[in-house]
Amino acid sequence: QVQLKESGGGSVQAGGSLRLSCTASGSSFRIVHMAWYRQAPGKQRELVASRTTGSSTTYSESVKGRFTIEGDVSKNTVYLQMNSLKPVDTAVYYCNTMNAGNYVYWGQGTQVTVSS
Repeated sequence: QVQLKESGGGSVQAGGSLRLSCTASGSSFRIVHMAWYRQAPGKQRELVASRTTGSSTTYSESVKGRFTIEGDVSKNTVYLQMNSLKPVDTAVYYCNTMNAGNYVYWGQGTQVTVSS
């Protein structure tokens, strides 16, 4: 069973920074894709950023230029560096991964709260 260990959430004032980390373990297939999603109260879960083993990255328009997804997917670890945080970034952030068998797994989520 694949497990995703997330850490780094917390509370920060607007304009501050946080760094989330996610490490996957237990996959029988190699991990090929890792991503961060978020879900704010009353809203649907949305993609924030993703990264592949080839280091290709994608970002939602709302975080471009402020967030960076870093790490090495081939080593099952990614980070989400979040700068210039805004109150609208407040949400539960979930790590997501897909392996070469096309199985998708989710972490339990970590709360990020940005106060004005």
